[in-house]
Amino acid sequence: METSRHLKEFINQDESEALEFKESLQLKDEIGKTISAFSNSKGGNILVGISDKRKIKGVQVGKRTIMELAEYIKRNTDPQIFPEIKIHKLDEKEIIFIITKESREKPVFFKNYVYKRVGNTNQRISSSEIRKLAKEIKEKVYWDEQICEEADLDDIEWNFVKEVFIPLYEKVSEKRIVGKPIDLLKSLNCIIDDKPTNAGILLFGEEPQKFFRSAYVALARYKGKDVDIERLDYKEFTGNLFRQIDQCNAYIIEHIAVMSKLQPGEIRREDIPEYGKFSIRELITNAVCHRNYEDWGSKVIIKMFTDRIEFYNRGGLPEGITPRNIVTEQYSRNPTIARILAKVEYIEELGEGWDKIIKEHKMHSLKPKPPLIKANKFSVLVTIFSTKDKFEEKIFIKLNERQRKALEYVKKEGHITNTDYRKIFPGITDRTVLNDLKDLVTKGVLKRIGKTKGAYYMLRIPK
Repeated sequence: METSRHLKEFINQDESEALEFKESLQLKDEIGKTISAFSNSKGGNILVGISDKRKIKGVQVGKRTIMELAEYIKRNTDPQIFPEIKIHKLDEKEIIFIITKESREKPVFFKNYVYKRVGNTNQRISSSEIRKLAKEIKEKVYWDEQICEEADLDDIEWNFVKEVFIPLYEKVSEKRIVGKPIDLLKSLNCIIDDKPTNAGILLFGEEPQKFFRSAYVALARYKGKDVDIERLDYKEFTGNLFRQIDQCNAYIIEHIAVMSKLQPGEIRREDIPEYGKFSIRELITNAVCHRNYEDWGSKVIIKMFTDRIEFYNRGGLPEGITPRNIVTEQYSRNPTIARILAKVEYIEELGEGWDKIIKEHKMHSLKPKPPLIKANKFSVLVTIFSTKDKFEEKIFIKLNERQRKALEYVKKEGHITNTDYRKIFPGITDRTVLNDLKDLVTKGVLKRIGKTKGAYYMLRIPK
């Protein structure tokens, strides 16, 4: 499984400033010290059931194990820390994976002491260091956590929160939201002191571009392989980030080629897009999630060419993240936005998004070239490549969307007539009906029965 592979990659690493192994749950105090240290730095992961020598030992997990561990951490940390705790099975043994994020409120105490991470060790902080840490955290607040001073609660699109976001949140979390929508947004750090934060406006604002004029996605589609070739279309996707992602993704999916692997007479058909659909959505989401919104001079730019799609994002990779290690390292310029998008599965957690992009490329039946990442301290450009040049007419049958739906109708009803076709697609001309059906006959997908107006079409069964 993908999660198991991802965890084994962690185990193959050495303990570090962001990674700790604990052999047993009996080491709760050591786990608590590490959580304090991670909370006071950039966060980190603890794998329980793994020895210092990276051997998978496993732990005994009962019905209340996770609850008791979470309660122990909550009871002994100040401010209270609620790490994400998951159980995974590796080599038929259960391990516990604890994900601790950097705390917005520092210093974080564990049993009346404060710890910091130095290399792969936890060290107790002195009183003077505690005062220094408290001062630093006051000065450091992520941009998306800051209050949007010009906005007020009337700038939130409350109908979207109630009718779209909350049902989606409940569906993904399998939990019922109790309380008012404003209480939920407060708990998500989208409202502080009855004022929307920057994240609150971008995710739930009625008109985010009123406050951040470049907070949108611009997409250009070209006829050839270069920008100096004729431009076929230009779109701007505005509104909140959810709408930008959904609408931009729908547009790209609509305008990529899809070939159908379909042998004559077969009921099942495999549709093969020229690009991986997960990769497209994940790269759109990454671009709007991790861009530098403090730079008002640039928007997210996507360019579609006949042989590739380019995703340009203003805001370079942070220190320590490179195109080579982006798959394994984790960082978010806008952690509140990233966390909320992850809660409703708009973006992958645990840094798994790039893992899945790479996997999708490897699993694609036409083996596209891997994504190309170019980055500097100012911007990131990700390019994915088309597989259209590998489409072969002998193997793949090119169908338009009407023909695809018509074949689904034939599979269900057994046959289709010209009249049926017009009913499925009202507004098309008789010539279009005839051309679509004739094309399916020519390609050996359907056969025509009868020569009069009562003729109908069935799947062609190979001899």
